[in-house]
Amino acid sequence: MHDIILLGDPVAHSRSPAMQNAALKHFGLDAHYRAVQTSAADLPAQVAALREAKFLGANVTLPHKQAVVALLDALEPEAERIGAVNTIYKHASGALVGANTDAPALIADLADSEVHVAGARVVLLGASGAARAAAFALAAADPAMLVVANRTLARAENLLADLLLAITDENGLTVRGLPPPPLVALALDDPDLAAPIAECHLLINATAAGWDPAETPLADPPVGPRTFVYDMVYRPTRFLHESAARGARTCAGTGMLVHQGALAFTRWTGLPAPLDLMRRAAFPDL
Repeated sequence: MHDIILLGDPVAHSRSPAMQNAALKHFGLDAHYRAVQTSAADLPAQVAALREAKFLGANVTLPHKQAVVALLDALEPEAERIGAVNTIYKHASGALVGANTDAPALIADLADSEVHVAGARVVLLGASGAARAAAFALAAADPAMLVVANRTLARAENLLADLLLAITDENGLTVRGLPPPPLVALALDDPDLAAPIAECHLLINATAAGWDPAETPLADPPVGPRTFVYDMVYRPTRFLHESAARGARTCAGTGMLVHQGALAFTRWTGLPAPLDLMRRAAFPDL
């Protein structure tokens, strides 16, 4: 029996075990996926344990997506650029390799909702590991503007500084030979945040606020029918409810969870992920 684990704090709410175990069973694989409550102090030991032969790899969730980078042997290029990892798998040599499947999963889920980032004005809430993945994915999709708002302004500024360094060359141009989109960092409590939100086409919550039904990253956001509001929390939230009340289209992060899990599954097993089966297993009520 092989093991795949989810490392995070907390993890009791996760739908990943149901989703991944359904995929493993579908292929008749002798493997099991389980969530492991992991504090920051326990993270190095848990990652070291992945070197045992019984482990195929792991997922990493809040709050460890950035801290885990230093504990791995190698990173996929996109994970290295982002500076955050949500998937760990083993190279044939036994080396632990970090990947970021959050970034492509977000873009895939937005595409499923027929949301196009190119030319859009985007506001991203948060600067954690999940937000870093989102920012890099969004910037690569040619938005007209990207605003990152975080509770701590310095973290938003650092994220955008890292992003600008990663996407531009020595002449300050992107790989397409164009200037990067305008990048703006703001604090969540900055009154100036209201204007870009009111004008944006896409508003994304990448914070953990919302797992508690009473919490929201931003109370009653000033959105309207032109705005698509996306919450990475994969259940209905106050943030989505208040946005919908103002006429915005809304979407929870259910599809992002499934897409990132499918990409991780293929890295662990080398098999094509049964996406629809995984979606049904994770969210049987949808």
